[in-house]
Amino acid sequence: MANLRNKPVDRRRLSAEDKKAYRPGGRQMALAKARQRRGRMAWNEHSEKRTVEQRPGSGGFTGGIGIQQQRMREEGQKIERSKQLRGEGEVYLKE
Repeated sequence: MANLRNKPVDRRRLSAEDKKAYRPGGRQMALAKARQRRGRMAWNEHSEKRTVEQRPGSGGFTGGIGIQQQRMREEGQKIERSKQLRGEGEVYLKE
C-alpha cells in the first residue's frame, strides 16, 4: 500500500451527523481497484516477454497458400508439356 494516499478516516473525530453520512465503501472500492491495477502492472513488468514477433503477414497460411498455388501452376505446366510431347497417334507403323 506504499504511495497510496488513502489513509483511514478516524470516525471518532467526526460529528454525529458526519458519522451517519460517512460511507467508506467508495474509498474501499477505489483502493481495491488501485491495488489491482498496481498488481497487474507489476505482474506485466516481471512476466516473461514473447521472443517471437507476431505481425500481420509474418506467418499463418498466407505464405503456404502462395507456395501451394505456385506448385499447382508448375504441375499444370508439366502436364501441358507432357501432353504436347505425346504423339498424335501411333509412332510405329506395323507393316
